[in-house]
Amino acid sequence: MKKLALLTAGALAGGALTLSLQAFADKDSSAPLPLNELRTFAEVFGRIKQDYVEPVEDKKLINEAIKGMLTGLDPHSDYLDPDAFKEMREGTQGEFGGLGIEIGAEDGLVKVIAPIEDTPAQKAGIKSGDLIVKIDDTPVRGLSLTDAVKRMRGKPGTKVTLTIARKSETKPRVVTLVRAVIKTKSVKFKLLEQDYGYVRVTQFQEHTVENLAQAVQTLYKDNKTPLKGVILDLRDDPGGLLNSAVGVSAAFLPKDVLVVYTEGRAEDSKMRLTAKVQNYARGGADPLAKLPSGIKNIPMVVLVNGGSASASEIVAGALQDHKRAVVVGTQTFGKGSVPSVLPLGNAGGIKLTTARYFTPNGRSIQAKGIEPDVVVEDGTLNANEQALRVREADLENHLANPNGSDKGTAKPPAKRPAAKPAQPPAPDNGKETPADESREPNPKADYQLGQALNILKVQQILINKKGS
Repeated sequence: MKKLALLTAGALAGGALTLSLQAFADKDSSAPLPLNELRTFAEVFGRIKQDYVEPVEDKKLINEAIKGMLTGLDPHSDYLDPDAFKEMREGTQGEFGGLGIEIGAEDGLVKVIAPIEDTPAQKAGIKSGDLIVKIDDTPVRGLSLTDAVKRMRGKPGTKVTLTIARKSETKPRVVTLVRAVIKTKSVKFKLLEQDYGYVRVTQFQEHTVENLAQAVQTLYKDNKTPLKGVILDLRDDPGGLLNSAVGVSAAFLPKDVLVVYTEGRAEDSKMRLTAKVQNYARGGADPLAKLPSGIKNIPMVVLVNGGSASASEIVAGALQDHKRAVVVGTQTFGKGSVPSVLPLGNAGGIKLTTARYFTPNGRSIQAKGIEPDVVVEDGTLNANEQALRVREADLENHLANPNGSDKGTAKPPAKRPAAKPAQPPAPDNGKETPADESREPNPKADYQLGQALNILKVQQILINKKGS
């Protein structure tokens, strides 16, 4: 046991050193190793090897220990084996085989944040707030989100059975779904009517900024005259890449203004990202260079709801703080933590929360979200369904908001050079599939969209009166 304790301590110390170089871990090497806790770990490891009812491979025990170490931190930190790490990196490319569910963790179970429109999950009647208690014959309790996602994904055309618990029903609901390939195009657009454009971002992917620029240019071309207003729809957008969020914000904001900043324990995790091409372009060229100049000044509305998370909240918060847009809808999800995906030597990786996001005015999004300027409820949801909307604050072990329970703000940090993380932030934890782009914009059928259009028109009337 003494030898085992020394080996374990050495292995863990080496692992901690590796992570401190790759991740944004605390670089204070003077802190002593927790020897008592490592002895306990080694003792438990030895007891399992010696007394467990069946033999267990060392690899399985260590992997499960790593998973527990990460998932116990917060709902968004996790261990990714090589297969899961590959899927995570492919997640920004826009094609998945799965069910179409945004999920989080609650009390050891998987909780549905929102089903994605026009996907197998949505068609099967799965709703926000549902608890997934079993996937096929496997109980969910004890599975990490990554494991749950892995079991729900699979080859298109294959079936998976979910056992669902719903607070409003006494008996579990069993549904069988057929997995589908869900191809996502992160930007869709349309002229709602003459002079008023609509742009929807379903997920912040690698090509989102370029797609957004093309959408705006096409709207101006189709309208034949300059637009008088634009709606940016971020409802049910679960987030994605940070640089894409900065680019979408930059499309509507003046050059070089602050979009978002992050604060963490290590200097590497402290970033100040402005509307500057270096902070959002994937290559040397600026994808926003040919945007019509009027897009930065015309009346603008941003639509959000409880499914708008992370990168969506960054965009909404930046446009709200700079008074560039009126935010309309309902309170957003509240995911204000920065997830970094960090590769490991085994071809896997870890997803680790390394910092918190703050809006330009110093507001933390974490567990609070963005409050809309004009609250407009979704007319398709009843009171019970609205009450069951899941937000970050409902997730087990969620990080606290550093601003506290009030609506105070933290002072923005002193100006410093923009820093980029070693690896791009991950799409947010718990995405079984990316957001679907199938929602067809119709102001007459979509109450929130209709109200957003009315607000745009009122802004235009006020501009005309001021100019006359």
